[in-house]
Amino acid sequence: MASGDDVVPVTLIGLGVMGQALATALVEAGHPLTVWNRSPDKATEVIRRGGRLASSVADAIDASDLVIICVSGYDVVRAILDPVAESLKGKVLLNLTSGDSTAARDAARWANKNGFEYLDGAIMAIPRVVGTEHAVFLYGGSAAAFTKIENTLKTFAPVGTTHFGEDHGLASLYDVALLGIMWGFLNSFLHGAALLETAGVKAAVFAPYANQWIGACTAFVASYADQIDEGVYPALDATINTHLATMVHLRHESTAAGINAELPVLFKSMADRAIAEGHGEDSYAAMIKQFRRASA
Repeated sequence: MASGDDVVPVTLIGLGVMGQALATALVEAGHPLTVWNRSPDKATEVIRRGGRLASSVADAIDASDLVIICVSGYDVVRAILDPVAESLKGKVLLNLTSGDSTAARDAARWANKNGFEYLDGAIMAIPRVVGTEHAVFLYGGSAAAFTKIENTLKTFAPVGTTHFGEDHGLASLYDVALLGIMWGFLNSFLHGAALLETAGVKAAVFAPYANQWIGACTAFVASYADQIDEGVYPALDATINTHLATMVHLRHESTAAGINAELPVLFKSMADRAIAEGHGEDSYAAMIKQFRRASA
């Protein structure tokens, strides 16, 4: 539980699944909490735990100098707060709504025009781990605002709270980049499970091997990151030519087994382009050049 100067009143707008998790963490840490939601019935559990349901958005904002909003989109943020933007003057607005970097930067300009401090956040956690050491919350925007409310922010992520600086869009950029990694390995796992299923292998049997290999592949990340930053791609493990040969096997196995071969085809088509441009003997890190370009 927070104590002393760390215990400050907080207003939370939005009580969806993630909003409920945020509210629980705040109440359990001892913060006087005022909430507002379009459907008041969603506040029942928060009220039971000691929170207060505001009668209006304006009432909710008046209750605290820190206002947190977590709703379904940036358009909803503006729809809720535009009519009461004047009442946010002098306060800190923390937006934990999922979005993209353009929307985050637009929101920051809107906040500046209306005279209040703005932080944009990205939640890299599922609701049940909010408030634990497993939660990761990323922030971009005013350093002064972040410092002012940092202790409160640690209510959500005691060891996973990171501020990326004054650029309000960076948290969203990290968010989508990290989610891309998640979808990349999850889709690859599902493709592999479908492939092995044709030989009668259960996904649960395959899973430990998949996890072991995912862990092994993390060693490539640091090595390739250095090569990308330096712009030099020595093939210390394998060349793109070598990778291509095994991509062909994956595509063939997928097609022969009668399962979806779109992922292997994508992998091979990008490697083909890299080789055509003279990168066949470079490390796989040289594939970054393909990703830097806009899609055809």
